[in-house]
Formats: sequence, structure tokens, C-alpha cells
Amino acid sequence: MKRIRWYDFITINLFWLALNMRNTTVGSLFQPYLVDAFVRPEIKNTALGVLRTAGLIIALLVQPAMGLLSDRSLSRFGRRRPYLFVGVLLEMLCFVAIAYSWNYASLLIAILLIQFAANVSHGPLQGLIPDLVPEDQRGRASAIKAIFELLPLVLVGFTIAPILGTGNLKLAVLVTAVSVLAIMLLTVFTVREVPLAQKPDLPFWPPMLRVLGMLAGILLGALAGLAGGGLVGGLAGLIAWPLAGKATALAVLVGVGGGVAMIVAVVTGVWSGSLATLGKSSVRGNPAFVWWVVNRLLFLAAVTSIQAYAPFFLMYAFNVDRDAAAAMTGNLIMFVGIFTLLAAFPAGLLADKLGRNRLIVISGILATLGSIVLLGTIWLPSQTLMYVSGGIIGLATGLFMTANWALGTDLVPPDEAGRYMGISNLAGAGAGIVGTGIGGPVADYLNGFLPGLGYFAIFAAYTLLFAMSVISLKWVRHSK
Repeated sequence: MKRIRWYDFITINLFWLALNMRNTTVGSLFQPYLVDAFVRPEIKNTALGVLRTAGLIIALLVQPAMGLLSDRSLSRFGRRRPYLFVGVLLEMLCFVAIAYSWNYASLLIAILLIQFAANVSHGPLQGLIPDLVPEDQRGRASAIKAIFELLPLVLVGFTIAPILGTGNLKLAVLVTAVSVLAIMLLTVFTVREVPLAQKPDLPFWPPMLRVLGMLAGILLGALAGLAGGGLVGGLAGLIAWPLAGKATALAVLVGVGGGVAMIVAVVTGVWSGSLATLGKSSVRGNPAFVWWVVNRLLFLAAVTSIQAYAPFFLMYAFNVDRDAAAAMTGNLIMFVGIFTLLAAFPAGLLADKLGRNRLIVISGILATLGSIVLLGTIWLPSQTLMYVSGGIIGLATGLFMTANWALGTDLVPPDEAGRYMGISNLAGAGAGIVGTGIGGPVADYLNGFLPGLGYFAIFAAYTLLFAMSVISLKWVRHSK
């Protein structure tokens, strides 16, 4: 494989900037903004949870399917670029659908379609570095990829979020769409792929069946979480009933049950998904890897759910409308992004010096503290506190993402790295399904019982997930 030049590291990874800019704007800004516009206040958290969960299920299915199809492509333009081109053209239509959606149903359809279109590109994109970068240069290529994945947090915070903060949704969507289209065209015209001469003998259905196994594991985990959360919450409610009355007991049931449900859903979902994907003998032979996925999902479920519900949380805590909340969310995301980037650079060196596990413990403790500070803004609505919490959570996320991934690569069998690391998709997709899918209904019910109680309950649950990510490392045995 031909060695690449310095600017190839940029062009090969440039589309990650577009992909994550779209993810941030659509997931953290446009969806909450429009849900608040279309849905009654008492059910908007549930509506947002449904929107995100349905979209993540689409992503979990489409992304690997398109990656597998691109592996077998004989296009004269290369294996990956045609999918990037087609995917983004489809996204342009979906952006129009989002900008001109008129009710929740039309928004749901637009979100499902853009998740499909975006993952037409996302799956094949993951093949560019293995296709084009020699093995001894992939570390540098992966570092540039990580920068382009994190940079949109900062860019969106001081460009698109302020536009949305003025109430100009259509302009915010237009800027996002034009940015994604321009970056795609730069990628397509600057990256050079050599077309395949012969179709490889690569199976399609066995890997897809493993993906279905992961999805089944996530859904089974969610059901088990609801059952376990209902049991624990019910016991807590029975204790509270004679002390505080039926209504308060029911609120305790829902609040405690929701937090327990998230934890049970993570552990059960990861283990059942791993068994379905890797098989019983592989899981029994390497339980530390499964607990690594549990650790990853606990942390990601917390951080992605906080990002998802931040606009609604800020609307309540600071008593502002959705326009102001969108601008504040952008500022919060920007602070998180800046500190994530600052932490990500030295994290690799720190992971080698302090040990992967120790650095992940530090990141979990920091994230827990940052989440507690954010909770404090319910009683003391201070933007300074909000930015401090964003900085702490960002610092923790930067440390975690580097150290956790390094730990995962240490735990997988070298000759089966692809099969094992594919399970990390369980953490990526499952994070949103667990955190927002369960958190939304809990927030709406408790807000109806006492305004603001729902946000306190779910953000306290996300704080608990950060803390549990630290505890889960007890079962991840590793020498480094």
C-alpha cells in the first residue's frame, strides 16, 4: 500500500467533520427545537425520546449494511466515495423536509429518512482509513479523525446555534446542509481510490445477522431494565406510601425505577447482545471485554442523553424560551467540545503512564462531579455554573474516549479485532436508546407531578450512570 502525504491525512478524514456537524445540529439543536414547537409541553420529553430511539434503530441497521455493500462495490469511482456522494444528496432532501416540517409526524418521518441517508455515507466512510492508509500511518490518521469528530462541537456552538437562537430555523438548516455538501464534494474530488478489479468473496448475511443480534440484545436489555426498574421502584414506592402518601409514593416509584431501569438495561443489553454476536464460548473466555462495553455504554448513555435533553433542561432551569435555550445549548456544547479537545491530546500519553483503567476512573469521577454541578443549576440558575459543568464534563469525555478505546483494543484478540470491536456499535447506538428512551417518559411524568422534578430525576440518573461506569471497571482486569 502506497504511503500517504501529510495533506492526505486531512482529505481522507474530512468527511468526519461533516458527519458530526450533522449529528450535532440535528440531534442536539433541530430535534429539541421542533419537538418543543410541535408537541404539548407535558409530553415533549417522551416525544424526543421516541424520535431519537427510532432514528438510532435505523442507524444501527443501515450503517453496517452500507459498509458491507461498499466492501463489494466495483464502481470505477471507488468503493466508498459513491456512497458518500449519494448519501449526502439524499440528506439534502431530508434537510428540506426538516426545515419545512409542520407537525410531529412530518418531523419523525424526516428524521428517520435523514438517519437512513446519513448512514448510507457513514458505513462506507469507516473503510477509508483501512483502504488507503498503510498500517504504520494509521495512528496519525486516527488522531486526525478524532479531531474532526470533536471539532463540530465547537464549530456548531459559535455558528449554527446562534442562528437558531434568533429563531431562524431555515437559515440554520441551510448553513448545515451547505456545509455538509461542500465537505462531501471536497472529499469526493480530493480522495483517490483505486477501483476493485474483482468482486471480493465477502458474505453479507452473517455480519448482518450479528447486527440483528446486537439490536435484539439492546431491546431485551430495555425490557429487562423496565422490569427491574419497576420492581425496585415499586419497593421504594411501598416504603414511601405510608410516609408521604400515594401520589408521592408513585413519584418515587417512577423516579427510582427509571434510574434503575437504565442501569439494568445497560448491563443486560450488553451481555445479551455480546452473547448473540460473539457466542457463549467467546464471552466466557473474555468477560473483561464485555464489561469494557458495559463501561463504555454507561458513560456514553449519560453524556449523549445530557446533550439531548440539555435544551429542555435549560428552558426550565433558566426560564427561557426555545430560541434562547438553543443558543445556550450551543454555548454549553462549545464548552464541552473545547475541553474535550484539550483533554484528548494528552490523554493517550496519560493512559500509557497512569494506566488505562486508572484514567477511565478519573474521567468517570470528573464526569460525575460535572453532572452534579449541572444539577445545581436547577436551584441556582447560573450560566457560570453551566459553563463550569460543561468544561468538567468535556474534560472527562476527552480523557474517557481516548483511554476507554485504548483499553478496548488491548482486550480484544489480535486476530479477531474487527469482530470484537464491532460490538462497540452496541455502546454507540444503545447509549441513546437507553438514556433518552427511558429518560423521556420519566421526565414527563415527574414534571407533571412537580415542575422540574422530572429533569432533576433523569439528570440525577445520568449522574448515577457516570458513577456506575467507574464501578463497572472492577470486572475489567487488565495489566496496563
